[in-house]
Amino acid sequence: MWAIIPLLSLATSATFCYGVSPPTAILDDGTFVGAQDENTDKFLGIPFAKPPTGNLRFNVPQLPDPYSGIYNATAFGFSCPGIGSPANVTNDLQAMLDAVMLPQTAIDEDCLTLNVWTPHGVREGASLPVVAWVYGGVGTTEGALGDCQEVEVVLETSSKRLSRFDGSKIVRRSIELGEPIIYVSMNYRVAAFGFIASQEVTDAGAANLGLRDQREALKWIQRYIRAFGGDPTKVTMWGESSGANSVMFQMVVNGGDPEGLFRGAFIESGAPLALSNYTVGQASYDALVNATNCTHTADTLDCLRQVPFEPLFEAINTPPWFDGPVPLVDGDFIADSPPNLVRTGRMAKVPYVNGNCDDEGTEFVFSMDIENVTQVISSINASFLKGITTGEVTQILDIYPSNVSLGSPYGTGMNDALTPEYKRMASIVGDLDFHGPRRFLLAQTSHEQPAWAFLSKRHKSLPIIGAGHETDILNVYGPGDLTDFLVNFVNHLDPNNKTGIRWPKWTPETPKLMTFWDGDVPRNITDDTFRLEGMELLTSLGQKYPLSPVFT
Repeated sequence: MWAIIPLLSLATSATFCYGVSPPTAILDDGTFVGAQDENTDKFLGIPFAKPPTGNLRFNVPQLPDPYSGIYNATAFGFSCPGIGSPANVTNDLQAMLDAVMLPQTAIDEDCLTLNVWTPHGVREGASLPVVAWVYGGVGTTEGALGDCQEVEVVLETSSKRLSRFDGSKIVRRSIELGEPIIYVSMNYRVAAFGFIASQEVTDAGAANLGLRDQREALKWIQRYIRAFGGDPTKVTMWGESSGANSVMFQMVVNGGDPEGLFRGAFIESGAPLALSNYTVGQASYDALVNATNCTHTADTLDCLRQVPFEPLFEAINTPPWFDGPVPLVDGDFIADSPPNLVRTGRMAKVPYVNGNCDDEGTEFVFSMDIENVTQVISSINASFLKGITTGEVTQILDIYPSNVSLGSPYGTGMNDALTPEYKRMASIVGDLDFHGPRRFLLAQTSHEQPAWAFLSKRHKSLPIIGAGHETDILNVYGPGDLTDFLVNFVNHLDPNNKTGIRWPKWTPETPKLMTFWDGDVPRNITDDTFRLEGMELLTSLGQKYPLSPVFT
């Protein structure tokens, strides 16, 4: 996938070369030729691991051979293949997201690449802070999956989203603020390619490959970011949705030791969700083995590695399979369910920011067509809390009544009631999978490490969705005022600057939120005390009935 270009005048003993030539970065014996983008430079599609093909498919990421020669780093690499499914966001929201994002790229298994944006002309020795972006989304080629709890934790079943985020916007704003940073975005395997699970996979040490890819990308940053003017000791992980959950998982692996890979975390719509044991993935694995005619082979995992890509990809996208492959407890990379790891102090002791959109649940419910309480009960049991008892469902319904004016989108009265039970269900899902886990994390850890929290109530005018999941992306890749807080945090491990409203740390005694609003008052400080009883119940139930792949 690499284009070798003529040497001409590009070879240089310096780390960067400017003037009539495009920006270049020297890694090992290789010269990466990037492109200038206004006052930023970009280096795209840099491989951080060997192509995960052949015997490396369904295997841990391997270091690439030392770089040599000249590489064209002006275009994104391939996107990682996953499960294709119709988009599950409204046209209005999709149009708003598209306005701040870039075109998508083609898919291929050879997809373990990353991208670097720097201020124009920065040189080795500048020692700029680094933000490492882990993309999210909700699990399909074009957008969200559907009506299952796994939707928000699925690690983007097609990483076409990677190439859609323009790091120049973040770097450019950091320059304007006089707080320049370097931006890195990483690709990683998704769907079955990244999160296949079974006894065979665990025995081979190949579980949670997507998370291992992310870890390898972080190690690449440690080895090479100096060549781009970055400081490897000043890396902040940042993610949204499943990307935020990825950041959270990276904080609890390795006994909570970040290994010097990052010093802070910026988490948007993510938290330590409870995970099931790897054994729950066995049925899905067996179905894939059967669909690819590997059933009667001596080593089914090795057989899957040898299946040509096209029939394997077709099998993954053809039922029976699972709608949402998720990280699972494997006893190795993820030693225990994340809430247990957090509760017992096995989490990276780094400063962090964690926030939510007000109406997190709407995006995952609007296509479910839930008309009555019977369908609410069925959906909770089948898709969100598998195994829940009748009594526990009754508790939920008592706390979250069928009162349209109390549901999500919140604060919209009788409006946006897509069905009689839509706003009720959206409220339950948002608190179960987003608000409750965030509050749990803060309550468990804020006494040991600096923590800030935010709530985005912007875009309430979006029909049906309101201030829904992903709408905060508009306030950071726009860019917007959340961009400024991000840049401050990456530089100083504190989102505050010397002006504006002071953003207080979150503590159990004074749980405060920086709240973003539409209208004349764009933000203020509010109390994180809403729906206490409901979130306490849903958080306990979410940990009792953890995430697992949906086998259909």
